[in-house]
Amino acid sequence: MASLIIRSGVFASTLAALSLITGCSGSHAAPPAAPPPPAVTVAPVSQKEIVEWREFTGHTEPVQSVEVRPRVSGYIQEVRFQSGQLVKQGDVLFVIDPRWNQAVYDQRKAEFDQARRENDRTTQLLANKAISTEEADGRTARFEEARALLDSARLDLEYTKVCAPIDGRVSRALLTEGNYVSGVAGSASLLTTLVSVNPVYVYADVDEASLLKFNELVHDKKLGGETDGRIPVELQLGDETDYPHHGTIESFDNQVNTDTGSILLRTVFPNADGRIVPGLFARIRLPLSERHEALLVNESAIGTDQADKFVLTLSATNTVQYRPVTLGTLVDGQRVVTSGLAPGDKVVVNGMARVRPGMTVAPELETAELKPALTTVLR
Repeated sequence: MASLIIRSGVFASTLAALSLITGCSGSHAAPPAAPPPPAVTVAPVSQKEIVEWREFTGHTEPVQSVEVRPRVSGYIQEVRFQSGQLVKQGDVLFVIDPRWNQAVYDQRKAEFDQARRENDRTTQLLANKAISTEEADGRTARFEEARALLDSARLDLEYTKVCAPIDGRVSRALLTEGNYVSGVAGSASLLTTLVSVNPVYVYADVDEASLLKFNELVHDKKLGGETDGRIPVELQLGDETDYPHHGTIESFDNQVNTDTGSILLRTVFPNADGRIVPGLFARIRLPLSERHEALLVNESAIGTDQADKFVLTLSATNTVQYRPVTLGTLVDGQRVVTSGLAPGDKVVVNGMARVRPGMTVAPELETAELKPALTTVLR
């Protein structure tokens, strides 16, 4: 009986202790703290002046290309250039053994001198009636013939030195010392080739839609260079990421190719450093708009909602807002926005996956400055 009383007392004490603990815990518990607003990176919508361009694949060609051939026959005595060398107009490239031509020239020179002396005496002899008129005419004719033969022999002697007809870069010597070359017209031996270096042509096929747009802008006088009125184009080589080479449109072909629906465009680029080598594949940009103001946002700020495009903007209270937008062309990582935004609007560029419209966020302004957008590439 005493044991039962002790156990009952212990149980009552335990219940009292539990009640005391429960009561203390309930009276002092704090509500859970609200999570901080998610952090996002935002950037303002920028407004810049741009020109819309269309990209085309093209290839480079020299403005001048010459096959170097001899004008007289003979054995090559000397080659005076290195393969790939830059040469000037008039530089001697090959020397053909001149001894035969020198002998012919000396003979013609002697005949000319004799004919000249006879012709110089003709007037006096004719006045003294020492010769007939027919003989006087014959002497004059022989003098003119001797002069023509001498001029021809002089040219042949000069042509034993094969000179560069233009400034440019020479290829390798296709025939070397000791080889016989023919200078006969129509079958003259090919000695080497020579191409001009500065400037260069770049050819590209332009599609019909771009051509019509371009012609409309030209007709409305909305295109043209800053000084001479020539229309600018830009060039990118295969190992370049931007378009550092600036040239102008030289001409369009006179008709559209009905098989391809395109027309051949020829542009010209300065090439003082010789970096643009003939035969390269390259990309050129043709302007297809006048210079105009446009709104631009970072490409990373654009989301896709089925077939629609949108951005997330912030209100004055840092509340996320959903904005459908209409997009234009791409400019150095930024996208032209034609409707849906205004200059100065702040758009979320990093952290879009963590937020939803209506949420309050902690914005951080993007620190990296956007590149100046002066050109736009149509894609």
